[in-house]
Amino acid sequence: MTYSYDDIKIQGAMEILNDSGFDGLSQALGIFLNEAMKIERSQHLKASPYERTDTRNGYANGFKDKTLKTRIGELSLQIPQVRESDFYPSSLEKGIRSERALRTALAEMYINGISTRKVEKVTKEMCGLSVTSMEVSRATQRLDEEMKIWRTRKLSCCRYVYFDARYEKIHDGGVIRDVAVLSAIGINDNGLKELLGVSVAFSEAEVHWREFFSSLVERGLHGVELIISDAHEGLKAARKKVFASVKWQRCQFHLQQNAQAYVPKISLRKSVARDIRSVFNAPDLNEANRLLSIVVDKYNDSAPKLSRWMEGNLPEGLTAFAFPEEHWKKIRTSNCMERINREIKRRTRVVSIFPNEASCLRLVSAVLMEINQDWEGARKFMDMNMENNIN
Repeated sequence: MTYSYDDIKIQGAMEILNDSGFDGLSQALGIFLNEAMKIERSQHLKASPYERTDTRNGYANGFKDKTLKTRIGELSLQIPQVRESDFYPSSLEKGIRSERALRTALAEMYINGISTRKVEKVTKEMCGLSVTSMEVSRATQRLDEEMKIWRTRKLSCCRYVYFDARYEKIHDGGVIRDVAVLSAIGINDNGLKELLGVSVAFSEAEVHWREFFSSLVERGLHGVELIISDAHEGLKAARKKVFASVKWQRCQFHLQQNAQAYVPKISLRKSVARDIRSVFNAPDLNEANRLLSIVVDKYNDSAPKLSRWMEGNLPEGLTAFAFPEEHWKKIRTSNCMERINREIKRRTRVVSIFPNEASCLRLVSAVLMEINQDWEGARKFMDMNMENNIN
């Protein structure tokens, strides 16, 4: 059985876009979304409209009108109903959690009287002309329950885990403070990426990292063989207490950046970067160590501080050699966290300054939850059926 869009309606949506351009985007999107929801209902029922089949899983029961406010305008939707069945189209639910969380954060600011003119304008566009504290309270309760379920779900075996931190600003007792947003990506037994969790607190100190690590373990995370991250001091200290036996790969990209702070002359920067790359791109650990020794000696006289820094820090970027060569490219840096941080920044910059910690955690959780759903069923990030090269 195949399903197709209503060609007449889709053609109408395209005509709207052709005639009105971006001004007609919300109307066109509403048409597309309505058709997608009807297709999803047919798939749920295992039958097309008016089709007679023994495999039918229920019956359609009309539509319920709904207006959804988004950043591109109001969407006039018709939610398909199903008789005697719990059905709600995922095509509508998917992708609007972070939109709801964003609207709620802006509304909180508006209600608390801490919004700027820009925020107030966006709030009116996204939340309507009037926002009551009761509406905000109901929205936050629903979102918090949904996000908590995702953040506390059970975890499983992940051989590799990437960690990173970024900062957001919040209002706290009449002052603006930075909060650290910690997040983690795991590579499970099937070679798929999974966003394991997120935590928001006032510092990136050891206690925050330790609590975050411990929460992942308590939720069932196990089998971790390698942690990939930058050299956050709090992370390093917490890792030794919670993941004492787990190897650590310091991000090679960040090591390259860190090294430049020890280069005494601008003229040396390119050669230093080239020499460090030669170490990281070595064919095996023995050759990497040999090249590292040469590079350390090379700068011993011309840049002694750089030389000492290389000797003490670059070996932390060579742990990946202990794992399958096919994995080296993806486990030697924490670059897979970059898209995550970019997407978080894209959403949070609209708010700029959150009204509280909970508001920040709510929006970031929604963003990560949506990304994690996109990864479900995606192709493998890496093949896990490999043996380690060395111990």
